[in-house]
Amino acid sequence: MPTAKPAKKSPGRSAAKPAKTAASSAKPAKAAASSAKPIGRVTHFFDKISVAIVKMNAGLKTGDKVRFEGHGKSFEQAVASMQVEHEKIAEAKKGQEIGLKVSKPVKEGDLVFKA
Repeated sequence: MPTAKPAKKSPGRSAAKPAKTAASSAKPAKAAASSAKPIGRVTHFFDKISVAIVKMNAGLKTGDKVRFEGHGKSFEQAVASMQVEHEKIAEAKKGQEIGLKVSKPVKEGDLVFKA
C-alpha cells in the first residue's frame, strides 16, 4: 500500500505576512509630486517637428516650467512656444487645445503638470 508523502514547504516562506511599518508604506517623494492635479493631457504628438497637442485643464503661460509624465517616463522643460490654430500665443486658457514645442518625445495620454 502506498504511503502519503508530507507536503513540501518552501524555504524561507511563512504563512503570516509581515506587518507594514511606517517606513515601508511611505511613498517616495516623486510619487507624491505626481499626485498633483495635471494641467493638461497630450492628445497627439508630431514627432518630426517635436510638437505636442495638449488639451488644457488649467492656464499656462510662456516661460512656465512644465513636467510631462507617462508611459514610465518623466521630464521637465520651460514653455518656450505655444500655438493655437497656427497663431503664436503667450497664454493658454482652460479648455483650449494647444500646440506646445517639446524637448523630448511624448505619447498620447501623457499628463502635463506645472513644475
